[in-house]
Amino acid sequence: MNILWAVFFVLFPVLVIYLCQRFPVLNKLGAVVICYAVGIIIGNIGILPENIFGVQDTLMTLVIPLAIPLIFFSIDIKRWSRLAGKSLLSFTFVVVSVLITVCASYFIFRSLVGEEAWKVSGMLIGVYTGGTPNLAAIGTALQIDPTVYVATHASDVFIGAIWLLIVITVLQKVLLKFLPPFQRLGDENQNQEQASFDSYVGIFRRQVALPLLGAFGIAVGIFAVAAGLTLVIPQEFAMVVAILTVSTLGIAFSFIPAVRRIPMTFQLGQYFILVFCVVVSSMADIRELLTTAPAMIGLVAFVYFVSVAVHVALSAIARIDADTVITTSVAGLYSPPFVPMVASVLKNKEVIVSGVITGIIGWVIGTYLGIALAYALHMF
Repeated sequence: MNILWAVFFVLFPVLVIYLCQRFPVLNKLGAVVICYAVGIIIGNIGILPENIFGVQDTLMTLVIPLAIPLIFFSIDIKRWSRLAGKSLLSFTFVVVSVLITVCASYFIFRSLVGEEAWKVSGMLIGVYTGGTPNLAAIGTALQIDPTVYVATHASDVFIGAIWLLIVITVLQKVLLKFLPPFQRLGDENQNQEQASFDSYVGIFRRQVALPLLGAFGIAVGIFAVAAGLTLVIPQEFAMVVAILTVSTLGIAFSFIPAVRRIPMTFQLGQYFILVFCVVVSSMADIRELLTTAPAMIGLVAFVYFVSVAVHVALSAIARIDADTVITTSVAGLYSPPFVPMVASVLKNKEVIVSGVITGIIGWVIGTYLGIALAYALHMF
């Protein structure tokens, strides 16, 4: 039975990806949400074997160290130098505002969240400067309780959906009262990055699958190096060292053009993230989740809205335009895949490049910042 459940955990995300590609309604709901929902259901209706924890723990230990380097392989770090100054400055304000707000939220909400509040703070830094891969990496590194992890991410999805509705409806009009408008370049033919981060179309074609298999082999090698390091360091820091090692080596390999040009490494990494989502949510106790949720929703809402307010205030002082502020904020709070959609709502294709690249910067730095801040807050 345990082997069958291990196969289910690994293959169910494949079904979810297929269904999301096939049915637009499910795609709007999102593969991550579906995987979380199904995981919570199967974990709380009594169908899992009593000794399933070993399978769940093994999969959680394996998938994130494999996902992180695959996601980083496609990053072109040399492009950072081409960022417009105000885009980079605006994203710097995003990071600063999130750091300030998360630190404040830790002292305000830690009595409500509990003894793992410092780990939650680290995860929030990761997800709001990078995205779900950073959230999962930090949660794994800090070995957070699965129920607390799911409560954190579920609250993020809930509050994030509310804020995204505001972003795509009225935010631009509101910010234009405080910020200058975007100055268009007037070049409609400029190269824009509109990569489809969630499209798996063609992944099984020979010319895609074979190089991707090579990228997976490199990721396995990186995982082996990280696993070796955990044998020579204190056990309490083993997972942190493993995650930081796979992140660093993943970035290092992105400098190799042959690796960086391998198609769909991000999508393969994201698949492993979905496996993690199913597994970790199947370990969550729904009763504890409901008890934790109200405080967690309050914490996440505070971080969301206050960090955006601080970001806008800093951007107003620097006279950064409204569209750049919105795009870089979305890149941090939601991750790069959301940038083209928001740019379309803004009717401004010129902000796509800077939005996507700043979001990728967030992916790179999010895990390091989150783990560092978590341990810093844990000392208080």
